[in-house]
Amino acid sequence: MKKIYFLVLALSFFNGLYAQIISIPDTNFKDKLLSSALYSDIAKDLNGNKIKIDSNGNGEIEINEAEKISELYLNENVVIKRIASLTGILYFKNLKKITLEYGNLSTLDLAGLDKLETLSIEGNQQLKSINLSGLNNLKILDLYGCKLTTLDLSTLSNLENLDCTGCRLTNIDVSDSFNLKTLNCSYNLFTSLSIAGLSKLNNLVCSNNPITDLNLQGLDNLQFLECDYTNLTTLTLNGFPKLENVLSRWGTLTSIKISNLPNLKRLECFYNNITDFDVTNTSKLEWLSCGNNNISNLDISAFNELKFLNCETNKISSLETNNLSKLEILYCGINKFTSLDVQSSPNLQTLSCSNNQIKILNLENLPKLLEVNCSYNQIEALDFNSAKKISQITCNNNNLVYLFVKNGKQEGLGLYDSFSYYNNPNLKYICADDTDIEQIEYYLSNNNMPKVNLNTYCSFTPGGDFYTIQALNKFDQNNNGCDLNDVVVYDIKYNVTSNLKTGVLVSNNSKIPSIELQQGNYKIIPVLQYPEYFNISPKEITVSFPNDASPRVENFCITAVDSRSDLEIILVPGIAAEPGFESTYNIVYKNNGNTTQSGFITVKFDDTVLHYVSSDKDLIYKSGNELKWDFNNLKPFESGNITFTLYLNRATDKPAANIGDILKFSTNISSLSLDETPLNNLFELKQTVVGSYDPNDKTCLEGTIVTPNLIGEYVHYMIRFENTGTSRARNIVVKDMIDLAKFDISTLIPISSSHSFVTKISDGNKVEFIFENINLPFDDANNDGYVAFKIKTKPTLKVGDTFANEANIYFDYNFPILTNKATSKFETTLETSDFEFSNYFTLYPNPATDILNINASSNVEIQSLAIYDILGQLLIAVPNAKSVSNIDVSRLRSGNYFIKVKSDKGSSSMKFIKK
Repeated sequence: MKKIYFLVLALSFFNGLYAQIISIPDTNFKDKLLSSALYSDIAKDLNGNKIKIDSNGNGEIEINEAEKISELYLNENVVIKRIASLTGILYFKNLKKITLEYGNLSTLDLAGLDKLETLSIEGNQQLKSINLSGLNNLKILDLYGCKLTTLDLSTLSNLENLDCTGCRLTNIDVSDSFNLKTLNCSYNLFTSLSIAGLSKLNNLVCSNNPITDLNLQGLDNLQFLECDYTNLTTLTLNGFPKLENVLSRWGTLTSIKISNLPNLKRLECFYNNITDFDVTNTSKLEWLSCGNNNISNLDISAFNELKFLNCETNKISSLETNNLSKLEILYCGINKFTSLDVQSSPNLQTLSCSNNQIKILNLENLPKLLEVNCSYNQIEALDFNSAKKISQITCNNNNLVYLFVKNGKQEGLGLYDSFSYYNNPNLKYICADDTDIEQIEYYLSNNNMPKVNLNTYCSFTPGGDFYTIQALNKFDQNNNGCDLNDVVVYDIKYNVTSNLKTGVLVSNNSKIPSIELQQGNYKIIPVLQYPEYFNISPKEITVSFPNDASPRVENFCITAVDSRSDLEIILVPGIAAEPGFESTYNIVYKNNGNTTQSGFITVKFDDTVLHYVSSDKDLIYKSGNELKWDFNNLKPFESGNITFTLYLNRATDKPAANIGDILKFSTNISSLSLDETPLNNLFELKQTVVGSYDPNDKTCLEGTIVTPNLIGEYVHYMIRFENTGTSRARNIVVKDMIDLAKFDISTLIPISSSHSFVTKISDGNKVEFIFENINLPFDDANNDGYVAFKIKTKPTLKVGDTFANEANIYFDYNFPILTNKATSKFETTLETSDFEFSNYFTLYPNPATDILNINASSNVEIQSLAIYDILGQLLIAVPNAKSVSNIDVSRLRSGNYFIKVKSDKGSSSMKFIKK
């Protein structure tokens, strides 16, 4: 019985001893401990699980409860609840980690917590002293922002990471912490730092200290060094095999000598006073920032891996970039460069080279370029056409004359915050994408830059990436399938449609057409002038770029529907007709049908003032005012040309040729076959005699007065241009905005030209005749060119209506030359009609072969009939025609004629065709 009593007494004694309550005078500290719970991060047990420290719920912290804790997280955001004292913490003898950031500690004694591995008490700005004795297992110590003046680390042999940033230390001894890997001692009062021998140190940050001496001897594992804002004047680093990053910025360095750092990737030393920059044997360097110094010589030729370079605000006059193929970002503004070559850096994305003396900056072949600032230089031309990703261009205050930004970028470049080029008083030309034109026009207007020419004509393919369709058209005349032996057809029109937008391309007569398109889905339809004569296969194609291969070769095979004969002829004047000089004329004839033809060509003119001189094709007949040639085996789609020369009388000759006179020509083409459209077998040219003249002009070949029978029919225009400059014109574009109220633009067909060209129709009424690489000379003998086309007038026009047309002619990058406005009016050519012919008379058949019948209504009486040719010459007269109802026209040649009727109602006339 006594033994049992003493055993119970002993157990009670030991239980009372183990359940002893810890005295914690800081209420905030105690409340924090008591608030721990299974759902909070305040405390973790020896297994790393969240735990409630006051396990018995008695409102106290007992020793046995404290010894179960391995981690404490004591941070507090509420200021009045922040902890000022950790008295009682030593009972937590199994602690491995303590975090108390931004508390109100003034002293801290952790001596004896020999299991502690991590201590983070940053931001305790009242902390003046700390006792870390016996913390042999401490690995991480964070004292950031604590106002310590001394720090004893002598027993911390296993310390690996020390951050004492923002303390007031004047000295630090880390010699016993030989396992130290990271040291951040910035924002202290060190004048020197001795850390020699810390062979495991990887990272050293000692910025914002008045350090004048830095001993790094033996730091063979050092990888990162930062010593910004120090009093160092020289930084010498030699033989650190693992060092990758060196940062010494905003300091007093005058010399930097770095060698044998084989793994150095980043070097920053900007905002110093460096004059001596010597960096060698650092072949892996990727990032170099040495701006805002006094460097005059920067040798980067060996930095083949360099991706980033900032050398702004120095005194550098040249930069060798030939080996910088990986360079992505270059800042080199505010130096003394007169030239800069970045062509060896195809990965360049950002370039800032403002405030230099650069005259030439080649930015071609830089497909990744995003941003460029080259303001305040002497650059005369900039070409961003190949910079498909460019999003920011700043090129203010230069000597720019030419600026090319036709790069196909869909987002546009006209906005103020992305494209700035003000104060370039010599700027005369900007080439841009269609999508940017409107915004750039707005910029030019708002910045008072009216003298800048803006268009898309620096290139004739879409900006940026584009894809190509090569259309090969052949006519299968022998109906055995299109093959290599069949004739190639060039001048075919293609309708190109995408996203409800339609454009038209007409190839020239010497090249296989190439259709260039940007990314997207398209439908291409070949269009023939006379679709009733031919079948074409395929009738249309669809493409999807970039999914489809490019270039895509598409073969179109053309076959005849049946036998159709259709010849066409026009007469195009060469140089202007001036009294006393020779003039040239070009006959253009074409087989529009689907059978091979042979026949004759006749030209008639007024031989009283015009005299035949020569022809480039032998005549078969010449008599007075008539010239005649033959042609043989003209194949379908084939055309021919005959050029002849006439001499025009002087103003003093009899008869005289005076300025303002109208010269009339009649040209006819015929064959043994019955022609489907005899109207275009005859062409009537009216040419005005001129004195001095504008070499860039536009003319309606039918004249200023056009007969009513051409309402709804083709009229012909010729646009002439002449290079009056001092050098060859590489490219010429003739742009014609068609009046859709007067013309049917779908009928426009190019006919003839002096040089090879392509026709593009877009935006509803914009026609562009593009003479790419024309290289038109500037000497008087060879500096002329022209283009001729035909287009139908609207059938809704009536007698008395006028129709006009003018064009802009672009010579390379110069402002366009606006031609005269060629205005014509529908009127009868004989005299003004007193009434509408069809109201009283019926004329048939028209065309007529032998007999032309005329029926009069009952309320009109015919007095006389007369037939005239297109030159107004009387050919047949019937003076007493009251009872006449037909006229024999069999002796007339094939062509166009007028019949004039005089009646009791007055006079009227009508055009008819003699087959």
